[in-house]
Amino acid sequence: MSPEKFRELFPIFLVKHDDNWDTQYTAMEKALKKTLRAFAVARISHVGSTAIPGILAKNIVDIMAELAPGEDMERAAEAIESLGFVRKYTEPGRIFLRLGYTEEGFAKEVFHLHLRYRGDCDELYFRDYLRENPALASEYEALKQQLWRQYEHDRDAYTEGKTAFIRKWTKAAKVEYAGRYH
Repeated sequence: MSPEKFRELFPIFLVKHDDNWDTQYTAMEKALKKTLRAFAVARISHVGSTAIPGILAKNIVDIMAELAPGEDMERAAEAIESLGFVRKYTEPGRIFLRLGYTEEGFAKEVFHLHLRYRGDCDELYFRDYLRENPALASEYEALKQQLWRQYEHDRDAYTEGKTAFIRKWTKAAKVEYAGRYH
């Protein structure tokens, strides 16, 4: 699919928080645990804005699966692909996959899966910091709304626009929650 067609079919959009995201996460977590039963999985977590109650989010459930050190991440990714996930990219110690992107646009349920090794989990720090600081979560929501209006058809720019905010508050969370996720 051309980049232009991709941007047309899959624009940035934000919707009100939906409690069904937790249900979708739980069902996918169960499927992942079954699929990854041959691997030492350290933790599977619901991350991203759909895991932060009360804020607008893209209707995409983000999941992070952390493998124990030494596990074969490539084989684990191949197992996940058997569920229909498609790999977007691979980099050292990280594989990103997604499910629910069709030739007609988004499916009813859409997932992003971040495959990592245990401890590579900044998303958990950020998620919990926003959960415990509602005013900060509202500030993040406002930033996302501004970026949505500005970059509806440019996912990279939308993501980049959030980066400084996410890094700042993840750093603060790591200080406050030192050692929580190791």
